[in-house]
Amino acid sequence: MVSYKKYQLRNGLRLLVHRDPTTPMAVLNMLYDVGARDEEPSRTGFAHLFEHLMFEGSVNIPDFDVHLQLAGGESNAFTSNDITNYYMTLPAVNLETACWLESDRMLGLAFSEEKLRIQKNVVAEEYRQSYLNQPYGDTMLLLRPLCYQVHPYQWPTIGKNIDHIQTAGLDEVMGFFSRFYHPANAILSISGPLEESRVTDMAEKWFGELPAGEALQRRLPEEPGQTEERRLVVERDVPASQVYIVFHSCKRNDPAFFATDLLNDLLAHGESSRLKENLEKKKKIFSEINAYLSGSIDTGMFVISGTVSQGISPETAEKAVWQELEDLAGERVGDSELQKVKNKVEASHQFSESNLLARTMNLAYYELLGDADLMNRQIDGYFRVAAEDIRLLASEMFSKKRATVLYYLTKKQS
Repeated sequence: MVSYKKYQLRNGLRLLVHRDPTTPMAVLNMLYDVGARDEEPSRTGFAHLFEHLMFEGSVNIPDFDVHLQLAGGESNAFTSNDITNYYMTLPAVNLETACWLESDRMLGLAFSEEKLRIQKNVVAEEYRQSYLNQPYGDTMLLLRPLCYQVHPYQWPTIGKNIDHIQTAGLDEVMGFFSRFYHPANAILSISGPLEESRVTDMAEKWFGELPAGEALQRRLPEEPGQTEERRLVVERDVPASQVYIVFHSCKRNDPAFFATDLLNDLLAHGESSRLKENLEKKKKIFSEINAYLSGSIDTGMFVISGTVSQGISPETAEKAVWQELEDLAGERVGDSELQKVKNKVEASHQFSESNLLARTMNLAYYELLGDADLMNRQIDGYFRVAAEDIRLLASEMFSKKRATVLYYLTKKQS
């Protein structure tokens, strides 16, 4: 159980304070309610671009990293299709330095053509290295537009096309910042050994007078239910062929999320999971097989991916996966098998709660989902799932007319 106090500043900034007297460190986490789903289809990759631009210095503090390092701290950030998250870890005695730095870049980045040019080049290089020149790197560039027909989950955080970033003007970039990066669209969570009153005083001092900005009115199109199978076959210069089978999954706040997550774990979490045990170890159809749930706030992706063993056709590999899925849909999961994956989820949750940074980030994320206390109620949701819930979910989700299939094949040698 993670204890915390919740406040809201006059400008709309939500503040979560978690006191942990057992550590000399503090964490400041700033979550902005903006991700790749908030971009225009003709101008994608902006949220990820700001993951880089936010470290370029603000109007009053040109050297963000230098000041943080002098205070004994370190920082990083990540972008998803739903959120952009920045965090700093430093000795608690220097927490005010983190507040100063974070508030000043929220107040105003030091925009310039030169800084924008530098970060455009950084992002373009990342696009080439991670998506174009990396084996299987373009998988999500292929799968997302195949899975999503109307929702802006159609593109990954890097964007649809790197030209969207390379041709972006300074005015466009500044406009994106003013729309999303302000107190009314942010959640600040702070953890450490300091008294709650000291933390709230610091937050009020450094963030309380910042302009609120306009509250976001998000009206994203709902992804319609899939009614027919979608397929794509590509050839690439890769060492082995891969098969992907993807299904739409529920929204993150849907009560069915817990059963969906457990279904994923039954299939591919751990060496004794069904896909790994049967198709990787016993039958050796795949040299490696995995499954994961995107956990997106809106309609998500349930992805099964496998590297096909040499001498096995992709059709044979796909058929073997479908057999496993049909087995899950056709028979009740044993109590011991289900309990085992529930125990793994509980252990993973407890491990994350032992980490100060994870606790701080999770508080902000669950507050975005609707209530920070959801973090303390997650395990209850998993333990309420019954074996019959798993079977019914599998029978509904694992339908060929709801499947998106990608064959990512090794290039034929002439």
